[in-house]
Amino acid sequence: MDPHSGRPDDLAAPEPEADAADETKAPARIPRPPREPAPVFGGETLWPEGDTGGTTRARVVQVVAGDFLLTVNPVDGSEVVQCPPEERRAPVRRSAQDRLRQAEARRPQQPPGPRAPELPLLERDEERERLIRLLARGRSVRVTGPSGAGRSSLLDVVAEACADLAPDGILRLSGYRRTSADLLQDLFTLVYETDGYRPDRPAALELLSDVGAIVVLDDLEFGGAALEELLNAVPECAFLITATPDVAAPASDSLIEEVFLPGLTRVACLALLEHVVERPLDEEEAAWAADLWFESEGLPLRFFQAGALLRQRDVLRNPVEPGLEWDDSVWTSAPESGGPFDAEPAGRIPLPSLAESAAPAELLASRLSETAQQALDFAVALDGECPHPSHLPALVGDTHGDAALGEITACGLAVPVASHYRLAAGVRQQLSVGLSTETEDSARALAAAQHYTWWTGHPSVAPERAAGEAETILAAMAACRDAGHPSNAVLLARTAAPTFAAALHWSAWERALRIGQESARLAGEVAEEAYFHHELGVLALCTGGLDRARAELEASIALRGALADRQGTLVGRRTLALVNDRFSGSTVLTPAVAGLEIPGTGPDSHLAASTAPQDAYDPPVTVISKRLAAGGAPAAPRSVRTALANPRRNLLAAGAAAALAAIIGTVVTLGSSAGGSENRNVPNNVKPVESAQPDDQNAGLPADQQTSDGTTSSTKPSATPSKGSTPTTAGAVPVKSGKPGGSSSTPSTGTQTSPSTVQTSRPPASTGGSTGGPPDSPSTTPSASDSSSASTSPTATSTETTTPPTTTTGGTTP
Repeated sequence: MDPHSGRPDDLAAPEPEADAADETKAPARIPRPPREPAPVFGGETLWPEGDTGGTTRARVVQVVAGDFLLTVNPVDGSEVVQCPPEERRAPVRRSAQDRLRQAEARRPQQPPGPRAPELPLLERDEERERLIRLLARGRSVRVTGPSGAGRSSLLDVVAEACADLAPDGILRLSGYRRTSADLLQDLFTLVYETDGYRPDRPAALELLSDVGAIVVLDDLEFGGAALEELLNAVPECAFLITATPDVAAPASDSLIEEVFLPGLTRVACLALLEHVVERPLDEEEAAWAADLWFESEGLPLRFFQAGALLRQRDVLRNPVEPGLEWDDSVWTSAPESGGPFDAEPAGRIPLPSLAESAAPAELLASRLSETAQQALDFAVALDGECPHPSHLPALVGDTHGDAALGEITACGLAVPVASHYRLAAGVRQQLSVGLSTETEDSARALAAAQHYTWWTGHPSVAPERAAGEAETILAAMAACRDAGHPSNAVLLARTAAPTFAAALHWSAWERALRIGQESARLAGEVAEEAYFHHELGVLALCTGGLDRARAELEASIALRGALADRQGTLVGRRTLALVNDRFSGSTVLTPAVAGLEIPGTGPDSHLAASTAPQDAYDPPVTVISKRLAAGGAPAAPRSVRTALANPRRNLLAAGAAAALAAIIGTVVTLGSSAGGSENRNVPNNVKPVESAQPDDQNAGLPADQQTSDGTTSSTKPSATPSKGSTPTTAGAVPVKSGKPGGSSSTPSTGTQTSPSTVQTSRPPASTGGSTGGPPDSPSTTPSASDSSSASTSPTATSTETTTPPTTTTGGTTP
């Protein structure tokens, strides 16, 4: 099996020789290109032990990405190390002829088969002159128009006229499925010989800063800030861009000019239709074309397809003479030779209806050959991406299937985009119902995935060749996953992803890894899912996404650890260590914070950052400590994060400190309260003062508790307090001041307290708490009875100190 043509070697039959008469009558056809020689793969090919190159093989390629040396290993996962000095690449600038060859190699070649008529550029002189004037003044222009309006044709004419305006000439790029970083790398590849080198953004900007050219960018898919970023990357270049109206507009302050491309007038559309059918139109056809112009708004592509309908109608009305050898093109089909459709008598074939003219894809496809219809089915199953003509013989099962794409493009069902062909706008939607079913699409997606798995992994296919068909491969991968064959999608992703990485087509590499990771999850293949997580982490590291790289690598290490994959875990840990080194090495030291330690900058602070709320307030960071050296001098400056490196981490650290302080305060308060409650049970503590009992209550007391004069041991208050004493209410015991300047009240007749009974007066206590004091003067909280007394007394509650009182009878105690 030849990997380039997709045709078995024993089925490669030579082309039949046609005589001179047939060459004069048959239409012009593009000959099939010769088979390309097998390219030499620049990387290392690893053969398993005991294998001679017939089965499993792994290719290891080393490329330089910025400051890293990337080793693409399809087995255990790619590895990244700091690029040693001897591996660093020095880009060499290409010559003008070399740049032209590179640009032409990226454009799709005309497929073999019937040649499509070349269309003139009608009613575009005004737009053409305006674009040339703007580019001559160094202005960038964006041409906006719907699909099928002729944007690419206008671009080719303007580029040819402006070839000598810039020192570096014309640089052609395609924005189809490309990001700003991809276009910057494509521009660098056009100007410099890369040789496995992809510079980081600062290096690329420096190398492209002096490039002065007109960059022709077709099918751009982004705008806004990303477009401004691309324009500012090469300030000495003028851009000529085309985009559809649904693409985001440039920024409001952008200096790019906008040119809208409308449809053609009715007269121009009729002239274009006559050019396609290569004959004048009759009255019926002119009226039919007028209705079509009103419905299609004058889009040139619609009239190109309408011309294909009229040409097929002419073939049906005027079949070729018997005896001509059958050709697989619709334009020379005949009923005697077994063509795809039967010819009708002249004059009985009506014109297509207005509905068929508005959506002509199904009618056009029904009149194509069987091989071309099968090729269309594959394009529909692959989301509109047409396989390369070299793959069609293996996909459709016909040795001459490479001519099918020529039939499809000759009737306007497929158009060139980037480096391949794709179904025209609206064709896939029109064909998705009429040509195939969901089951058939699933089978075709599976067949395409299996074919591209074999072709991409073949050692003779260079990474650049596989990257040129990346869109078709990715479409087969996604279609196979969505059709219920995730294991086959995993196998294709595992084969194609390292190839895209080696070709430095990193957007395709990332998309293949994403599809492979999702397919592995659906299929339950944990080992493959770990591999894709690892590769995504490597890609994020090479592009500067350290946070995403750490997350992907940690997920890969966890999965491989669960599978006891020692080698894969070791590779992942080495890469994760490099990520951690980049984290520590990416910190910035400023003179204002040199030698200071800022919170939230520890090695594990990133874990808390993921839980911070999105709308959290970012407070200013406060320096909490300053380290000093052993001799008292400030410590040597060390690399720390700036105050604004990650304010969410600082906020989280401050919140945690506040919560910890609150918890400690609560514990201390509860401990103090518990200690005070326990002290109340000690006998020597202060107790509430009891009210004096009335005299008549003495009768109910035991004899040993009564005094000789008939009173209780409690003293009665004096009716009139002495000077300097504190007035009390009834039931309160008069106190004797223990402080200098205090006074004592007059006790009741015949009764006096002993010296051991001492009462102290103090200021009013705070409500709801105890008053602290020295250890030798304990205090206690008043009881309920004391509280009631305090409410009627102008003074504070008196408290009793020392031991319980003792009474004496008769006289006074010295």
